[in-house]
Amino acid sequence: MPPHPAPPAPCAPGRASPSRTERSSMSPQLTSRSTDLQKLRDEGYEVSVIGGHLVVGHIPYVTAERQVAYGSLVSTLNIQDDVTTTPDTHVAYFAGETPCTAAGAPLDALINSAYATELAPGVHVDFMFSHKPMPSGQYPDYRAKIVTYAAILMQQAHLIDPTVTAQTFAPVTDEDDTSVFTYLDTASTRAGIAAISAKLAIGPVGIVGLGGTGAYILDLLAKTPITELHLFDGDTFQQYNAFRAPGAATLEQLRTSPYKVHYLAAQYAPMRSGIIAHPVHVDAGNLDVLTGLQFVFLAIDDGPAKEVVIAFLEAAGIAFIDVGMGIYDNGGALGGLVRTTLSRNDPASRAAARSRISFGDNTDNAYTQNIQIADLNALNAALAVIRFKKTLGFYLDFDPTDAATYMIDSNVIANEDPE
Repeated sequence: MPPHPAPPAPCAPGRASPSRTERSSMSPQLTSRSTDLQKLRDEGYEVSVIGGHLVVGHIPYVTAERQVAYGSLVSTLNIQDDVTTTPDTHVAYFAGETPCTAAGAPLDALINSAYATELAPGVHVDFMFSHKPMPSGQYPDYRAKIVTYAAILMQQAHLIDPTVTAQTFAPVTDEDDTSVFTYLDTASTRAGIAAISAKLAIGPVGIVGLGGTGAYILDLLAKTPITELHLFDGDTFQQYNAFRAPGAATLEQLRTSPYKVHYLAAQYAPMRSGIIAHPVHVDAGNLDVLTGLQFVFLAIDDGPAKEVVIAFLEAAGIAFIDVGMGIYDNGGALGGLVRTTLSRNDPASRAAARSRISFGDNTDNAYTQNIQIADLNALNAALAVIRFKKTLGFYLDFDPTDAATYMIDSNVIANEDPE
């Protein structure tokens, strides 16, 4: 449950409930497959699923002026296999003015707190409600939860106008869900960060190089609402790749030697759409494949090839993050570092990033063994994605750093401020 703000102020005009346009974005499959949601709709309630939240509109209630108005009840959703299960909380939310008794007094028996916030894009609420059903303290399903809260509000409204109802049987047009996910992101709604997660709904984003670190970058980005993820790598997925990539490849998959991008795109296809595989090495002859990307992750260790790509990204005004690691054998134990460098679209950041990125051919480099370990690949990817999310305002960033280096032997992350 979110932290409780201060108690509600005396009845005063509140904000309007979500509009019919906002309510129209829904998941028809979830509604039709979930018995409780379908019953609500069959009984005439205006049911929508928006941003992983159940929204039921046109709920009559009484304002401070003792007038009947209409608001919306909102609930988080507990979902398994794209079907609702028992609600995990008795708490509900309300969009509208302060709900009152027929006499115009705040409905304190229902109002837990004033809670003006955006639970998800298009889901604005003004109050948190708390009404535990007796004796269990838990609602058996979402129909019982919504009907109970609606009845408490309508009981007061009926004292003023006995004809008002929440069961309008209004025509509902099921529109395709615009989400990239095959099923609802209930992780964000349960945590109350759906509106914050929406900041990540940019796109398209590219990942150049799908080796160990690039594959983990994909794993983390695939679970965000980025509209399109473009994968660029001309290599095939070999047996050694299976030991430094997320998940577990089958022997049959390895025997087919699929392109890395095809193998990885298929791994995430059951979860989401918008992953586009490009089985090519990006070089001077095909740089146009990067045109139109909003952000790029570079996870390649070919210095000269990287320099060509970076020059294109700079000219195109595309921000990027370059990742890399240098691991060596030191007397039977591995040492080295993991590096993350952000290049923003401004001259100072571009110059600083170039000063930190190596463009050598690595022919005589001590790291030519290309030692990579899955946990370090995952760490490199996590640091890069965290940095990316900070640029979008998902994470707080009191002390912006464009470059970070993790040193294995000392377990220290050294940050470098933008120059």
